[in-house]
Amino acid sequence: MRGRGAQAVDRETRPGVTTGVRPQRASVTSAATGSWLLRGNDDRLSAYALVEGGVHRWTETAVGGGRFSGPDFFPVEGLTCLAVAQGANRYAHFLGRRERSGGGGPKADLVYAVQYQTGRTLGDWRSLGNPFRDPREAASLGAPTAAVDGQGTVHVFVSGGPGGVMLRREARSGAWEAWKDLRGGAVAGGLSAAANSAGLVELLAPGHRSVMHWVQTEPGADLRRAQDLTPAPVPGSAALLETSPGVFTAYWSEQSGTGVYAQRPGEWAFPAGGAPGEGPHATLRAAVDGYDCTVLAHQGRTGTAVLGVCGTGAESGGLWWTDTGLACAGTPALALDGHGRIVMAMVAADGAVLVNRQRPEPGLTLSDWERLPGS
Repeated sequence: MRGRGAQAVDRETRPGVTTGVRPQRASVTSAATGSWLLRGNDDRLSAYALVEGGVHRWTETAVGGGRFSGPDFFPVEGLTCLAVAQGANRYAHFLGRRERSGGGGPKADLVYAVQYQTGRTLGDWRSLGNPFRDPREAASLGAPTAAVDGQGTVHVFVSGGPGGVMLRREARSGAWEAWKDLRGGAVAGGLSAAANSAGLVELLAPGHRSVMHWVQTEPGADLRRAQDLTPAPVPGSAALLETSPGVFTAYWSEQSGTGVYAQRPGEWAFPAGGAPGEGPHATLRAAVDGYDCTVLAHQGRTGTAVLGVCGTGAESGGLWWTDTGLACAGTPALALDGHGRIVMAMVAADGAVLVNRQRPEPGLTLSDWERLPGS
């Protein structure tokens, strides 16, 4: 790669695109987790980021055109982190951890909203509550992640409290089921969840000695614990990518600093090289020179955004890693635009959101970085 240069609706945070309320230029406080660069149902890309007081969104003005409008601002006070997930219908689902001050100090809960169409407003923000009742356990509520199964059911996962993973999912009626304890050991860092092309959900939870793993074996079924993945992970570094029909490859950074590891069901974990820093990996399958390739992106050990590529299923031979040389905050994002080109986005050290795109040249060559407006 060559680079150029509870169930009640929370009415306190109403949705809407606001103008004249905030300055147009506001630094992003952090990148969202999950795939925060998404292609909508009209094939336009949207980028989402957490800013003070809410969420910013930028949207392509034309399919694959390279220009973005925005930012649109969606207020929700007290968010400490934001996760984004997308189902097969390309609806965008937003999960956040929120803190609100009151009698007895800050109170934490999870909030949820959904965007049905590209560039349109978000629906109502709803509180999904907190699965922990003890005040100390409730305060330790972690960052959520989500996956949407083949039936459109949203699965929300969160850690905290006494350890392990809690699940809450939306029933077919639209109501939210009660929290369910998936158990497991103490979680070190963020969770990663995804649904495969068969609509089945999998979950990775980095622990202190291994990556805990849950799988769904049939539509609508409960998730069951699968075999843990080793070697020990860097906290929060796990990610999933479907690399053959219905089969995920898991990726994570090894704790002692030997780089990225990859593992498919029924196989041993194998090193894939690289020098990742903290945080998870963005994952993508894409065609490069007509070959089916796997693309990974992460924040490298020196703080810069790093991109890696290999033939899909050929990670054991190592990835071709390229350092962009630009410092990033959090994990970059990867997506295919409406013309099938790879697009990479990242939050720069100064809070700007930068985007570049695959050029029509041999190999994986990216265009100049473009700064999204108002960032």
